Amino acid sequence: MIPDETIERVRESADIVQIIGEHVNLKRSGADYRGPCPFHQGKNRNFSVSPRRGMYHCFVCHESGDVFRFFQKHLGLDWPSAIRLVAERVGVPILETRGRQGPDEREPLWEVNAAAAEFFRARLRDQQEGRAAREYLASRALDEPLVERHGLGWAPRDPRAMRDHLAQLGYDDTRQLEGGLLAQRDDGELRTRFRGRLMIPILDGAGRHVGFGGRVIGDGEPKYLNSPETRVFSKGALLFNYHAARHAIRKEDRVLVVEGFFDAIRIAESGVDWVVAPLGTALAEGQAALLRRTTKNAYLLYDADAAGLRATFRAGDELLKHGMSVQIVTLPAGEDPDSYVRANGGEPLLEHIAHAIDVFERKIQLLERGGWFSDLRRKRRALDRLIPTIRATADPLTRDLYLTRAAEVGGVSKELLGAEADRPERPSRANQPASRTDAPRAAGRRVPPPAARITRGISAEAALVRVMLRDRSQVTFLLERLGTEDFQDPEYKAIFAALVEHGADTPIESLALVVPAAAVERLEKLLADDSPLASVDDALRTIECRGILQRNAEIDELRRLKRGDGDALFAEKGRLARRAQELKCPQQFWK
Repeated sequence: MIPDETIERVRESADIVQIIGEHVNLKRSGADYRGPCPFHQGKNRNFSVSPRRGMYHCFVCHESGDVFRFFQKHLGLDWPSAIRLVAERVGVPILETRGRQGPDEREPLWEVNAAAAEFFRARLRDQQEGRAAREYLASRALDEPLVERHGLGWAPRDPRAMRDHLAQLGYDDTRQLEGGLLAQRDDGELRTRFRGRLMIPILDGAGRHVGFGGRVIGDGEPKYLNSPETRVFSKGALLFNYHAARHAIRKEDRVLVVEGFFDAIRIAESGVDWVVAPLGTALAEGQAALLRRTTKNAYLLYDADAAGLRATFRAGDELLKHGMSVQIVTLPAGEDPDSYVRANGGEPLLEHIAHAIDVFERKIQLLERGGWFSDLRRKRRALDRLIPTIRATADPLTRDLYLTRAAEVGGVSKELLGAEADRPERPSRANQPASRTDAPRAAGRRVPPPAARITRGISAEAALVRVMLRDRSQVTFLLERLGTEDFQDPEYKAIFAALVEHGADTPIESLALVVPAAAVERLEKLLADDSPLASVDDALRTIECRGILQRNAEIDELRRLKRGDGDALFAEKGRLARRAQELKCPQQFWK
């Protein structure tokens, strides 16, 4: 048995015009191709092949089907042999499995959705009932031939209209429910899913009806409503217009991805027929994988507002994960794809596509315009926005180019930036388990106070870090006398730890890359401070005195709780008092 997934891949890979054109003399006629019918030996060009639908049809003998059906009828092959022949032509390997025999169990769902699509189309043409939808379409300059070509329709507000119509055709409630046309309430009551909506049919790669997108006309929420997940409809694995665009995508070796149904319809009608759109959601992994099987080159044309840019870069990262090259198309200010193509046509759009820039370069461009590389704190945040794209990039050459470019604009070493990109994304603190020091507190038990609760000496920490930043010759000296555990302030501790890990000669820009954003702010403040440097000896003495105070508090608590060796704790307390006297710590430090 040939798996369904393999059959779909073969069908998607097949150029029906090229294959049938080897047996029939085809000539282009509008969006389709015409030739004499090979089945009734016609002489006139009544035989039509539609690359958009992946189907052929004879207007005389009414023979129709897909590329497999053509080989079955024309060469007398059985179904598996026709699939194998097409697979051989397009270079898709066939690995057969043992499994289901007979009709595809999904066929009933394709049928009921196709019947619903025809019902919606008829209701749109209804003089009275479809008027609101037709007026909306007219307001968007979508004429009747265009509407027909894309199968747009109208779901009436009457909750029984579609349900009763399909029932009369033999499609019971169970099949309508499984096809996503009915919804079931918590109390078990069934209701029509789409009411008062302009209906956009969604077809799979083989051109079969699998679901709908419905846009509300008038008041109502949500604005767009898609079919639910079913055995034939999966939002994350389908792309609007892919069935019509796949051959053009292969021929052009590129795909234009837009946000909305109407953007895709408008652009496809302008002659740029290698365009697809996600189903009202962010581009998903399955959708990116589908595109990667068809081409390696993606162009993103989303709205230029803040939401559109976020969607653009999310889509870009997803496509980069699949090894694709991603370019960003930018339209003049205030234009969206639909309005621009409506006013200007497809040729000017192609000019903008020709001037598209790489997704990573576009990110840098926007960050530079916003002044994000002007100071350390913002530079760190800018690099934080670039690193996820580097991390997502699967192609090693592209990743290296991105690292080189980011290091150049960020003023950091490429090696350090690469190490940062190789680290897994840091989880937010809200998702981390409670720390060990938090747990006893939550339980209401008193424990020796942790170091973070002793706040004396923070100014000494600041002074020492500032010395290390200003006078790198002091770094080695201080690293011999201090450890990260001696720092209580998390930002100063992070800066000190970065100097320990990366060395005294690490540029400030590189430090800013590896420490948290809050520590970058501290870096900027310390570097902006032009006052004389504090005494290193005084700062070291303050920090050691603070350590004595902290340990004394811990010993007192342990003795109160009768934990540990009492004599040893008493002796340690005496040693601490003598050291505090030597350092001339304030008296409370050595009591």
